[in-house]
Amino acid sequence: MASLWTDLRFTVRELRKRPGFTLTAVLSLALGIGATSAVFSVIYAVLIDPFPYPGSDRIMEIRLVDREGHDRFAGPTGPQAGVLRQARSTEDVVLMDWWNLTTTDGDLPEDVQAMYIDPNAPNHWGIRAQMGRWLIPSDAPPGQTPQPVVVLTYAFWQRYYMGDPNVIGRTIRLVHKPYQVVGVMPPRFKWGNPDIYVPLKVTQDPNIRYAASIKLRAGVNPEQASAELQPIIEEFAKAAPANYPDKFKVKLRSIVEVYARPLGPTLCLLLGAVASLLLIGCANVSILLLARGTERQHELAVRAAIGAGRMRMIRQLLTESLGIATTGALLGVLLAWRGLSLLVATLPENSFPAESVIRMNVPVLLFSVALAFVTSIVFGLWPALQLSRPEIARLMQSSSRRVAGSVGARRSHGALVAAQVALTLLMLTAAGAAGKGFLKLVNTDLGYDPHNAMSVPIPIHENTHVEWKDREEYFEQIRARIAAMPQVVAAGISTNATPPSNGWRQNVEILGSTSAENPEVRVNFVSPEYFPLLKIPLTQGRIWDHTENMRGAALMVINQTMARQLWPNGDAIGHQVKIPSLKDQPPYQRAAAGADGWFQIIGVAADVRDDGLRNPIKPQVYVPYPAQMWMFTQILVRTRVAPLSILRDIRAEIVKIDPEQQVMLVRDLKTWIKGMQEYAQQRLVAALFGIFSVLALALAAVGLYSVVSYGVATRTNEFGIRMALGAEAGDVIRIVLSSTAIQVSSGVAAGIALSVAFNKLATKWVTESSRDPMILGGVTLLLVVAAALACLVPARRAASVDPMEALRCE
Repeated sequence: MASLWTDLRFTVRELRKRPGFTLTAVLSLALGIGATSAVFSVIYAVLIDPFPYPGSDRIMEIRLVDREGHDRFAGPTGPQAGVLRQARSTEDVVLMDWWNLTTTDGDLPEDVQAMYIDPNAPNHWGIRAQMGRWLIPSDAPPGQTPQPVVVLTYAFWQRYYMGDPNVIGRTIRLVHKPYQVVGVMPPRFKWGNPDIYVPLKVTQDPNIRYAASIKLRAGVNPEQASAELQPIIEEFAKAAPANYPDKFKVKLRSIVEVYARPLGPTLCLLLGAVASLLLIGCANVSILLLARGTERQHELAVRAAIGAGRMRMIRQLLTESLGIATTGALLGVLLAWRGLSLLVATLPENSFPAESVIRMNVPVLLFSVALAFVTSIVFGLWPALQLSRPEIARLMQSSSRRVAGSVGARRSHGALVAAQVALTLLMLTAAGAAGKGFLKLVNTDLGYDPHNAMSVPIPIHENTHVEWKDREEYFEQIRARIAAMPQVVAAGISTNATPPSNGWRQNVEILGSTSAENPEVRVNFVSPEYFPLLKIPLTQGRIWDHTENMRGAALMVINQTMARQLWPNGDAIGHQVKIPSLKDQPPYQRAAAGADGWFQIIGVAADVRDDGLRNPIKPQVYVPYPAQMWMFTQILVRTRVAPLSILRDIRAEIVKIDPEQQVMLVRDLKTWIKGMQEYAQQRLVAALFGIFSVLALALAAVGLYSVVSYGVATRTNEFGIRMALGAEAGDVIRIVLSSTAIQVSSGVAAGIALSVAFNKLATKWVTESSRDPMILGGVTLLLVVAAALACLVPARRAASVDPMEALRCE
């Protein structure tokens, strides 16, 4: 213990004696450890501990995989849920629905996101209420009106009730109906991410479908459960074929797989990037330790001469390495803590569960401590082994510089520099590919104009505007009032057609078609203003007019892709298309009187990006929105000013029609595009790889500078002799640069090989090939220039050596 304490005191003294060395080494490690800790914080929250629910890997969603491999919604009806509960593999089934409510017990109404939950499985999530209780079966007896009770989320309790500890038992009025608060859930319980939970009345209506969460019995895997449910859901499809794809396969997916794992590959890619950055930092510190060891050769020789064993010297040198690593880890954790919020802000919207808590917690801190210990071994062991076996007799008689410049030391430096250059080139290549992919995505031809346009979602409350005509007139009244505003160019209605991901997938029938299979298209319910508002040109035919729109005329416009696929001869106009799912199901879904689902094609519109920014354009149909209306719509607005700047004025106009009408999440279309996962994920990878590659380049330059400076220091007398014999300054600079050319060239070659080898892995997330000659050539040139600049300063210093001074020292 006494010797360890001595080692620690000596370490502190040595590090304080050389502040420049210490600062460079600590910063090299802090950048790597900080970046790695920050990324691991996200990985821990999203992949390791995404949900607080016990047995979250047994909580499933039902997906139907169609012929094209797409997941389709498979919400059951009330009677179907009863059948699913009888399956051997299911422990319980919870039905859910969402509504927008409005508080009416204050001066100003507030929009409230409500999740209606079937309370017959109170232990489905295994989480107790923080205050009060959760919903129980008696809150919604079968066949009866549910009790007017409500459970608050923690966030809503804090926001609306200011965290009042006496909230249990209080009354909240929602759309003029009193509800009693019976519980408050813990902070991490955010199932569905609403504001409140209300008991759901499950009807036996075969036309009303719900979202469902299935919990499997312990020991049952998703594949077994999917196999059991396949014939059951096939029977459901026989009774209502319009609600199911023609051919499907049942697939149960856990909430972990659905909501947490999609971000996993991106996070693992980023972890690989920061690990490379950390390795470059470790190589940097190893170079610095070896270079500094040249100044300590006589000290170590004296230690060995007076009896210090090799293990004793290795322990001392590793203690110094651990001191550097510990300081670097402390600074790195501070950097990670400060930068974590910035990292989280760049993550794609809705790309990880709302329940995930991304923060610096105990597991992350333990990871950082372990990282510090491992890095101290990684960068400290090789220098310790090299420096702990001095040739005592020769060192006691020779110049430290001459001996320090041994072949072994130069080889060690060369290997470390080559490794740094290779990893840096790999990161620069990945950054270049990611950046090119992002620029390509930004410049994608959308087929419409998203500038100065926004979507204003309008939900209507339960039991309001139930009749078809009332609902149609209400939506049109809102649209017309907004369109009349002086700041507005145009306003249109788009129930479900807000690009770049619009329309509902449906299998439609084509009158007179001889095909055995009905084609899948995306169905959009819009007003005639939709096309000119988004500047989508019509290539053939016409758009229905206002009068036809108001009566829900059975008219249809299709896109060019559908016309080309189904009517390649250009004769799509006049054909009849049936949407089988179009039904009148009051009060939720209202169809125009006499509607049978058949529509006549009257026009062909240009293609627009309707399934994300990269996927091929799908067949699209557009029909008048009154043909089928739900309890919500969206008003598309094109403005003369920044769209969100007039949101308050739009709200004021809506309130004039209905004082209790609220709007949901309003976004301009540019923000909508930027919030798409593919866009945000590409931006995240490009930005972080760009930052990490710049840091890697800086660290590699510092490492190369240290190596060249070390080489110059050990060869000062040689350069003096050369210059005394007639060598010019340019000759000395050339000698110095050529001494590192092999190391840099080897690193570049290895880096190119790594880039090519990892091309398939990288392009899975960065979309562009890292084999692109332009990218490889550009980053290689950048790296060579940076290496030349790093070498030039010590090379010029070598060229300025006074020959007489160097010979006098010799």
